[in-house]
Amino acid sequence: MEEHKHTDKEKAKAKLTMMKSKVICCKLYISESQNAKVVDAISRVGQKDPEVVLLSKFEDDHYNRVRYTLASYIINDSATGKEAFSPMRRVLLEMIEVAFSSINLELHTGTHPRIGVIDDMSFHPLNQATMEEAAQLAKMVASDIGNCLQVPVFLYGVAHPTSKPVTAVRRELGYYRPNDMGIQWTGQVLPDMLPMKPDEGPDHVSGERGAIMIGAGPLPLSYNVPVLSKDIPTVRRITRRVTGRGGGFPTVQALALSHGDDCTEIACFIDPDHVSTDQVQRLVEQIAAEQGLEVDKGYYTDFTKDMMLDKYFNTMLAVD
Repeated sequence: MEEHKHTDKEKAKAKLTMMKSKVICCKLYISESQNAKVVDAISRVGQKDPEVVLLSKFEDDHYNRVRYTLASYIINDSATGKEAFSPMRRVLLEMIEVAFSSINLELHTGTHPRIGVIDDMSFHPLNQATMEEAAQLAKMVASDIGNCLQVPVFLYGVAHPTSKPVTAVRRELGYYRPNDMGIQWTGQVLPDMLPMKPDEGPDHVSGERGAIMIGAGPLPLSYNVPVLSKDIPTVRRITRRVTGRGGGFPTVQALALSHGDDCTEIACFIDPDHVSTDQVQRLVEQIAAEQGLEVDKGYYTDFTKDMMLDKYFNTMLAVD
């Protein structure tokens, strides 16, 4: 009985210590979901370090895309002048190396835009960590990829010297323009010589690997709303009216993407401090009804911040 009490006290003390730790999450987007062996191989690398937690994985076969969300601590003692440390840095690099060795962008097709095998990586402070620390880790990973793997990297958000928005980077790279049937992205979409200078890595792009965008910022909610129509131009107009660019919610980013035989999804990034998913759902339904279109209930594609922290702490406490 005494031993049980002692164990409970130790666990409580360990949890209290962890609650004070600086935690950062990374969302890693990879252009593959139809090859289960590759997706699983990358997952295994993301799970092999006990100090890094693979919080979630979201696959979509229409988009041919998978998102891994990982979390770990960061140690940053600015007084010593030492470089910040996070075990997630090494794990991410290993996951990326597996992806590059297994996926050829020139053979890839999907209905979600992308500029590379590793399309995007976003870093977000979760617990005690600052936005500057998330940006610092983002820039270290960008340097690793650009210098060690020789892949062009474009920074955005807080990781960029002028806080350039990801949407601005994407527009300059032609990210939103499908190159296959008006709804798909097939093979390499960037020219061999890039239209703008990358922040890290070479100025030329490999057809097999492509380029990468890496940024840091507040954690958004990921929420997709299915519109039961293949009329993509109409759904794109609905999507624009949902975002600030079309008079809708200023803190919502959204894309209209083909999703199967009878559906076009509005894929949203939502700032939960300023707008709710219910508000977005209602506005989509209202605008779609004006066009005579039906809308299904939307769905989350990742955890909320609180859910991420709960899973991270519980997983770390369960480690022997």
